[in-house]
Amino acid sequence: MTQPATAAQKQTPTSDVKSAGDQGGSRRSVLRWDVRTLSLLGVLAALVAVGGITAPDEFLATSNLQLVLTQASVIGVVTVGMTFVITSGGIDLSVGAMVALASVWATTVATQEFGFAGILFTAVIVGVGCGLVNGLLIAYGRMVPFIATLAMLASARGLALQITDGSTQVVSVDSVLDLGGRDAYVLGIPPLVLIFGAVTVIGWLLLNRTTFGRRTIAVGGNAEAARLAGIDVRRQRLYLYLLSGLCCGIAAFMLIVLAGSGQNTNGNLYELDAIAAAIIGGTLLSGGRGTIIGSVLGVLIFTTITNIFALNNLETAVQQIAKGAIIVAAVLVQRRSLHGDT
Repeated sequence: MTQPATAAQKQTPTSDVKSAGDQGGSRRSVLRWDVRTLSLLGVLAALVAVGGITAPDEFLATSNLQLVLTQASVIGVVTVGMTFVITSGGIDLSVGAMVALASVWATTVATQEFGFAGILFTAVIVGVGCGLVNGLLIAYGRMVPFIATLAMLASARGLALQITDGSTQVVSVDSVLDLGGRDAYVLGIPPLVLIFGAVTVIGWLLLNRTTFGRRTIAVGGNAEAARLAGIDVRRQRLYLYLLSGLCCGIAAFMLIVLAGSGQNTNGNLYELDAIAAAIIGGTLLSGGRGTIIGSVLGVLIFTTITNIFALNNLETAVQQIAKGAIIVAAVLVQRRSLHGDT
């Protein structure tokens, strides 16, 4: 008697071809990411070589390398949050203004009376609060992210100016100031770099190893398809802008430690630097694909360029032109990659 065909036996050659195609596409995707990461590492290595050749005594000094990493840490934390937002298909133009507002609010005389914990808590809660407003306007108010975050940029900058009245608020809490001193270094590594490293690891795990990360990518790839798949798109977007605000609050505290003060000009052009770093790292501006490692490498590349130009006494205008050229090149590479996928 003939036995009924099993599910495995009923599998058609077409399904085999699709499975093989999916596996091949996955391998190509991994290879593409590896090539991009290696390319960024190559650019960073080339910049280190240039710095070592043009200013060997200054650039390769341990103190200067520590400075580069410390400066990269503040904008790096902001960039981690920005990477999530851009991966979801959004944008956040208010990150620099949120850093400024959080830093000045956390350094008022009233806040400093609560010491280290009061400054840290205020910086974080102000950042999260601003992110909450952005998220509510975008997710539930159905405002375009560009407009909502642009409004937050103007409002937060204005409020920061009003709080400080244009003056610098000096930190007098010793425990905060000590965190930026050399005595606080751990095995020669500044505490701010350790914070940046922790945020990077958490961000990578969140994007690549959790349901939250998969939902973020799905929303950025096709919001309607994500909704039909059962994802609460509005709530996910709210969470993402809360995450961006949280990163800005942490960055504000780091900036307070680094500068020992709060100013309404803090975080100037952070939004552009964070977006640029994410883009050259491989995160698609249209959403649906993001990489924390690439964004971190992008931050390191920009910070190293700034340091090399400063050590060689080159004009800021030339530095900005170089950054612009790198951004254009990165976008062209992205477009070529996307056309290659289709």
